[in-house]
Amino acid sequence: MRNATPDVVAAAVESGDPLPGTGGFAGALPDGRLARDVLGRELCYVDGDEWSHDPGDLSDPTLLPAGHLREADATGGGQQVWSLPEPEPVLGDPVERVRNAVAGALDGVPTSGDDVAVAFSGGVDSALLAAKLDAPLYVVGYEGSSDIEAARESAAAMGRSDDLRVHEVRLDDIEAAVPEVARAIGRTNAMDVQIASPLYLVAERAAADGYDRLALGQGADELFGGYAKVAKAPEDPRTDADTVRGARRETVLSLPAQLERDLRALRAAGVEPVTPLLHDDVVRAALELPGEWLVSGNTRKRALREAARAWLPDVVADRDKKAVQYGSLVAREVDRLARQAGFKRRMVDHVTQYVEARLADDGGVD
Repeated sequence: MRNATPDVVAAAVESGDPLPGTGGFAGALPDGRLARDVLGRELCYVDGDEWSHDPGDLSDPTLLPAGHLREADATGGGQQVWSLPEPEPVLGDPVERVRNAVAGALDGVPTSGDDVAVAFSGGVDSALLAAKLDAPLYVVGYEGSSDIEAARESAAAMGRSDDLRVHEVRLDDIEAAVPEVARAIGRTNAMDVQIASPLYLVAERAAADGYDRLALGQGADELFGGYAKVAKAPEDPRTDADTVRGARRETVLSLPAQLERDLRALRAAGVEPVTPLLHDDVVRAALELPGEWLVSGNTRKRALREAARAWLPDVVADRDKKAVQYGSLVAREVDRLARQAGFKRRMVDHVTQYVEARLADDGGVD
């Protein structure tokens, strides 16, 4: 069992508690049952009566669904035993609850051994990690990217410019990464490859410098209302929900698929991801927020930003950022590579066709 003791997971199975105070878990209990947490923060693949955390260990791996339990000696995907909670908004001081949950999660990250680095793009999520962890800060981006500019500005505002390590990638770096990323994540669609590529590149750089773990601010946008479609609910056609809280729930439910992709990319690059903002206590505090503490006017992630002011200067707590594939300009450059290879934008899903072509001579993805 990874990331939790078997006793904690067994107790959660018996009680039905989907958030038992862990950072996610997956693996086998002593009696042979397999379990995976409700948000899919760890991976568990099955193949008949065999299983592994790594799909490469199995000939025909199938991912155990998030929130599922599979009985010993069973086959298939098991049964769902945990569902994402849907609590009523909690009154009181939401900022204090979020601040306490975030502080506890970050204080629980072991930093002894100097083997952890922080993926730092200058926004509030990664800046919280930078403020609480004594570790070098890594940013990746193409020349002129807003992520590099934001990282430099935020690091300066936090007094951490000397700790910032900028990895400015070239087109050939991205070109080399594309098939490696697609192979690692087992997907060729444009969006997944473009999102996973900057994660892979920053992790690869940190690993080359000797860091075994990489702390990331994953989950904050989903949990705290960071997406435009959440802020614009119910008018935004990208969500079926009729409230901000409902739209936020949709984004949280998308995490298992996203995390499988990201975990596989990061591990293929040579690091073990550390995601304290996905700790159960943070998840619970976020799910209890009223809608106005998710989005208020033009401010997204309101409660998280207010909580972050305990550690961050206002200019950092208030900073808006693009998604990593756009802020790093990696998505733009993958599109450029596709067009240079003859896959024009008038073609249907031209970037996906480019990725598939890159893999064709190597037998595709695993």
